[in-house]
Amino acid sequence: MMRAMVFGGVLLLAGCGEATPRPVVAPPPVTRPISTTGLERVMGQNAAELTRTFGAPDADVREGSARKLQFKGPICVLDTYLYPAKSGGEPTVTYVDTRQPDGRPIDRASCVAALARRGGGK
Repeated sequence: MMRAMVFGGVLLLAGCGEATPRPVVAPPPVTRPISTTGLERVMGQNAAELTRTFGAPDADVREGSARKLQFKGPICVLDTYLYPAKSGGEPTVTYVDTRQPDGRPIDRASCVAALARRGGGK
């Protein structure tokens, strides 16, 4: 009899728990806007304006309507990505990426300033 009572108590307690675990819902990712402070010489510029600022590009890569102009200096490498506006028109810079010559990261605005000091020449 005692065994039946213990077994009944266990069954009774088992019914108190939730049958299926609740799914864990991860919070949405936080997107941080990429700052363009210090990039005024680059953002929105076309290829001719970039060439006036930094000199002839070290690389000019085209893929479809997109274009990447790369400028290198002793301090850093600047990749500028030019895309046409949705309404058409001349491609302008919408994104930039920078790195040190060995591939380590560098502040984008610092790289732009360093390359612009070259006076449009190498």
